[in-house]
Parts: sequence; structure tokens; C-alpha cells
Amino acid sequence: MRNMKKVLAILLVAVLSLCCFAACGNNGDTDTTTAAGDTTAANADNNGDNYAAKNTEYFIGATGPLTGDAAQYGISVQQGAQLAVEEINANGGLNGKNFKFDIKDDKAAAADAATGYDTLYEAGMQVSLGSVTSGSADSFAGRAVEDNVFFMTPSASAANVIADRSNAFRICFGDPDQGVLAAEELSKNYEKIGAIYDTSDPYSAGIFEAFEGKMKELGKDFDTQTFDAENKKDFSTQVEALKDCDVIFVPIYYTEAGLIAKAASAKGSDAVIFGCDGLDGVAEQIDSSVKNKVSYITPFDVNSEDAKVSAFVKAYQEKYGVAPDQFAADGYDAVMVIFEAMKKAGVDDVTISPSALCDILVKTITAEDFSFEGVTGKMTWDASGAPTKVPTIVEL
Repeated sequence: MRNMKKVLAILLVAVLSLCCFAACGNNGDTDTTTAAGDTTAANADNNGDNYAAKNTEYFIGATGPLTGDAAQYGISVQQGAQLAVEEINANGGLNGKNFKFDIKDDKAAAADAATGYDTLYEAGMQVSLGSVTSGSADSFAGRAVEDNVFFMTPSASAANVIADRSNAFRICFGDPDQGVLAAEELSKNYEKIGAIYDTSDPYSAGIFEAFEGKMKELGKDFDTQTFDAENKKDFSTQVEALKDCDVIFVPIYYTEAGLIAKAASAKGSDAVIFGCDGLDGVAEQIDSSVKNKVSYITPFDVNSEDAKVSAFVKAYQEKYGVAPDQFAADGYDAVMVIFEAMKKAGVDDVTISPSALCDILVKTITAEDFSFEGVTGKMTWDASGAPTKVPTIVEL
């Protein structure tokens, strides 16, 4: 009998302990227990698919520099994308469901882009514009691959951003494309060619590498000067070395390009300053002291008489009070491509998971019968994620 009482006492303690743990775990809620080892319900709130299931609007996310030296790029993409979302919603959305867009400030820093991605994904992001700049986009893309989130970056042009990533696409030309185009253009029109590029920047170094390779293939010589992240303010030495050139190729961003143009004029150089899409915005960096012609490769011409471009420029100016640049146009087109692909695929579930939507978009956009004609031109894509489109050369 004593042993029986002992056993009963032990059983009673065990039962009371289980009840105590159950009460602490439930906090008064019901139907929350799961089978042993089943963590699906417990962990559901820690992934984007669960948050997406709560969405009442299709959620497009992105990161970009909204502050800092490259802020003009991020703000332009933000404004172009937001304009596209507002136009889509004003026209009834997708089967009556609206879109929303959110961009996090990554300051053009990879670490901030990764943090921004995590925040957006946990908030329910279903599809993305990736990041605005190449360094940030590579970081963002690494996260997106793990979660199988589709992104169409407006402007991250480094080859590694989309390389070997089936979910990664872009609107803009890639760095190698621009380098090859520049080499072909300059070798046809100039004899003495110089180049200045940023060895510390993937965008600049990537374009230059392609430019250099194409120039060698064409049998054309050129002179090169460099700078890095620590030396982005004074370009007098580089310009002095190239002042007798007919053209100076600058595959860099607009801030440094403006300084180079001013240095060229100060040194008495008549060289044409020729760049790529990073020069969009350089007009605001130069003044009447600059006598050199400045031109650059871009998919967007704000002065185009094309009806679609004119309508976009007018709407953008009315909303923001300024003319759009190429990055605004890229952001606008990136949203519109996603919308048109979702419409073509018959997407009709505002709670669709990011991974499921990614699979649908990849299949739709890479199909032979899909093309998109936007304000940055007519585009098609294959599995590489790179667009096929025709460039424009803008001259200031």
C-alpha cells in the first residue's frame, strides 16, 4: 500500500506539472497545441509566406539609397515605382486588388540592404525590385535566392547580381553590355581615347573590364587613369594625364563625373566626357564653367516624342515637380513588367506566397510570347535575367 501511494503521488505531480506547462504555453488560447516534433505552427510567423497570407494588397518591396551620395538614384527609383503603383491602382489594380510599394533606405551599403530585405520579407513582401545599386543588390539577391523571391532590379547592372540566380532579373543594361557598347561607339568616332574608372566600385570596374576587352578585340589603344573610394574629390591629376584625348570614357556615377568635367574645363581639355547610365543626373553637377560635351548611354530619353514616354514624363512632372531621369523610368518599368506578367499569368490571389509567385513570374517572363514595351524601350528576357533592348545615347 505504501508503494502504491508513492506511485500515485508521483503520477499526481507529473500531471500537475504538465498542466502548469500547458497553461503557460497557451496563455488562455485554445487549439494551439501541435504534435510532438511539429514546429510548423509555432514557427509560421517567422517566414514571409505566412505574412503574405495576411496581405490585402500585392506587396512589392525594394531597398535603395534614400540618403547619402547616391540618394538621387534611390529616390528616383522610389518615385518612378510609386507612380506606377498609383497608376495601376487607379485603373482597378489586378482583378480589383491593389498593389503597395515600400522601399527601405540601404544607403548603398550591402549590410543595410540585407537588413532591409529581412524587414520587408517579414512584413509580407511577395515580389521585389531588389536593390538600386549593384553592391547592395548582390547582398539583397543572396537573401532572395534563399527564399525564392522574384526580383526585377531597375538599375543594379553588375553581372553578378543576376548571374546563376533563376529568380533574378533586371531592367537596365548590364555592365558588360555598356562596356562593349561604349567601346564600339568610341572606337568608331575618336582617335585618341582615354578612360577614368573607380577601382573600388563593382559598377565602374565591371564596365571598364568589358570596355577594355572589347577595345583589345577591336585593336584600339587607349590610356587609362584610376581612382578609388578614398580619392573621389580631386581629379586634376587624372585629367592632366588625359587632357590631349579626344574623348574620356568615364564608367562612373554622376557625382564624380561632374567633378571630372569641371577639371577637364579647368585644364583646357576639349575632350568629350562619355559615360554610361550612371551619368544620368550629371546635368545637376555641372555649371556654365564646363565647356566640354557630355554624353552617355541610357535606355531612356526624357525628350523623346514617343507617346508612352511623353505621358510618363508629364505624369512624373505633375506629381514630383521635376523631370524624371533614367532611374525613375527604370523603377516605373520594373513595376509595370511585374504587373503585366502577373496579369498575363492570371494571378488572382492577393495572399499568394512569394515562392509560388516567383515560379509563376519566371515562367511567364521568359516565355517566347512575353515582351514588354515601356518607357525605357521594348524588352524581352531569357533565363539569364538580362533584358534585350536598344540603347540611346543622350548628349547634354
